[in-house]
Amino acid sequence: MTTTLTTSPSRTWALCGALGGLIGLVGLLVGADLTGGVGDGIKDSALVVAEIAGKRNYVWLYQVVSAASAGLIVVFAAGLRRHLAAQEPAGSLVPGVAGTGLGLVAAVLLVGGGMSTELYWALGEPERWDPDTIAAMVEIYNTIAWVWTGAGVAALAVAIGGFRHGSVAKWLAAVSAVLAVLVFATQAYPAQYAALFAGALWVIVAGLAFTFGGRRPAATA
Repeated sequence: MTTTLTTSPSRTWALCGALGGLIGLVGLLVGADLTGGVGDGIKDSALVVAEIAGKRNYVWLYQVVSAASAGLIVVFAAGLRRHLAAQEPAGSLVPGVAGTGLGLVAAVLLVGGGMSTELYWALGEPERWDPDTIAAMVEIYNTIAWVWTGAGVAALAVAIGGFRHGSVAKWLAAVSAVLAVLVFATQAYPAQYAALFAGALWVIVAGLAFTFGGRRPAATA
């Protein structure tokens, strides 16, 4: 007797990727409004502190966004690695490289968001802090969590796997290749924080692609 079992494995890991990318992109952009009104005075520490002293909530939001996005992307990294390992030839480096690249994104989110703790308390008592110290925190706050270069590494791995072994759809491989190039282009110019835009976009697109990418072939017993 032959029984055909149709399975629909959970795609929660993929949805976590899409949500992590979206939360990271939108949340970090909102948090960036911390210094939006400084204008040409961005290099004057006293002006920076005067402008942002009443914006502690932006810093708190930034911390929450960074932690939430990092957690979701860790789940996506684990799921993507498992998915690619099932599609790639034995011994392929693609799953490990893709997962590691996303792990780097989660790491920079945690490090970048970690600066929010000190900055939050400093803005609560700005008169007791050296303006130069607060301004230095702002520079880190505005940079580290945005460096999603690891997403470019993951995108390139997915592109290679898709083109060479068909482990992902060809359209996703093509999109991944283009966005990987855009991410890496930010590393050729001293504006690495721009990697957030192409990197987060890839995480969102890939997450949605795997979420709605259909079911695995039915198993026959």
